Amino acid sequence: MTTPLRVLVIDDDFRVSGLHRDIVAEHPALRALEPVRTLADASAAVRAERPDLMLVDAYLPDGDGIAFVQAMDVDAFVLSAATDAPTIRRALRAGALGYLMKPFEKHELTELLDRYVRFRNLMGDDGALRQSDVDRALAVLTGATTATVSRSATEQLILAALGSDEASSTEIADRAGISRATAQRHLSALATRGQILVRLRYGTTGRPEHLYTAVGG
Repeated sequence: MTTPLRVLVIDDDFRVSGLHRDIVAEHPALRALEPVRTLADASAAVRAERPDLMLVDAYLPDGDGIAFVQAMDVDAFVLSAATDAPTIRRALRAGALGYLMKPFEKHELTELLDRYVRFRNLMGDDGALRQSDVDRALAVLTGATTATVSRSATEQLILAALGSDEASSTEIADRAGISRATAQRHLSALATRGQILVRLRYGTTGRPEHLYTAVGG
């Protein structure tokens, strides 16, 4: 991603919005737009500036920031002092990618923005995605580690069949009782997420063979 992502801060406290804008401006992959303090100004800014991401307070002088998130076709995080579960659930139902409670430390917003940039890098292509691509992008966005990404039953079966050995896709498929094509598809997804390692073994003739090893195996 070479063009900086445009970020609009929407908060009625000019000191808070200025601090958030400055944190955005420090990120090399982001461009901070001029903050706005009302939903009316936010609507105008969305039309004029076409932001990629909004940082929206839940409650604003002229309306509901969460309803605004739901109405706009723009990625958004809700930043609010509200700590009650109904408000947080409502923000997530409205389409917010995340919720950050005020007050927070500077590094918390910086990390959230960094995860969003990585998420956009993973989801930025217009082409078709695999389920493993979606799983990885969502894990990055939420701050989950690779180990916490849910595995399908087939992937669990493959990892169990692989164990601590190095094996080919044919050997793994035989151990797991699945087709070689199915094993290769899931092995590719596991390798993309960094859960297994792949090396090539060159024979005397023909194409090299892929060998797989579980990370830490």
